[in-house]
Amino acid sequence: MSHEKTQRLKPLLDQVPPGFMADTAWLRRQGIDSKSIHDYVAHGWLERVIRGVYRRPLPKNIHQSTETSWQIPLLSMQRIMEYDVHLGGESALDLQGHTHYLSLGYQSRIYLYGEAPSWLARLPGQSKFIVQRRKLFEDHRIGIIDADQNAKEQSESDTENSPEINIWRWPLKVSSPERAIMEALDELPRHASFHNLDMIFEGLANLRPKRLTELLIDCRSIKVRRLFFVFADKHDHAWLKHIDKTLIDFGSGPRALVDGGKLHPTYRIYVPAEFIPPYKKGCSATIWMR
Repeated sequence: MSHEKTQRLKPLLDQVPPGFMADTAWLRRQGIDSKSIHDYVAHGWLERVIRGVYRRPLPKNIHQSTETSWQIPLLSMQRIMEYDVHLGGESALDLQGHTHYLSLGYQSRIYLYGEAPSWLARLPGQSKFIVQRRKLFEDHRIGIIDADQNAKEQSESDTENSPEINIWRWPLKVSSPERAIMEALDELPRHASFHNLDMIFEGLANLRPKRLTELLIDCRSIKVRRLFFVFADKHDHAWLKHIDKTLIDFGSGPRALVDGGKLHPTYRIYVPAEFIPPYKKGCSATIWMR
């Protein structure tokens, strides 16, 4: 290998940790042409994942948990290739401990928002990435935070004695719980169920009313605003009394959402009967949406 190619290899290895990925577009931006990529693969410095996507191999004595199968490509897209995409909806809620009935490591659908490469749909693995445009809020970045999992991972395992790689070199870009629940509500009825969201909402006792108000005002969807308060009124968490509803635009006229549902008397949207007051104690919605 020429000296010039060797000089380009070290910065590449510095930027792509073992186990992480880079696509052809990013490699070319680093000045690495197709022939050099082929040479790197032949020498074992990169390995081909699928066409156009490569991974830096792990050391032989290290293995990567299958539970991180969705996290590695997402962190690689965010922090190496710099795609403008974040984890949101139910996936962000699960990552932050708000969906105890489901482990995100084994979740079949991973909800992403923003711009993601087309090759993401072709990646092997058990998880299916659902990519949505950032159209729910006027300010596309409102409520997006860095979720640093590194401290948690360090406390749960002794990395010096573990054969697994610690993937949390960088924090994940994710929706805050306040934004994530609105993204999840926006998925009704196609990609979410009233049953799941009712269970999630029951545990959202510590949301921040100031941030909720900002997001509700900024939200473009009348459906999401109305649904948010349908769930909020049902569970009546303490933060609800700190939200000034007069600041929220609820639109006008009834909205159809559920076939065979009932019209909510306050928010004028058709929902399952379980969400119509007066609520029955201990009753949660049992209708799964298509």
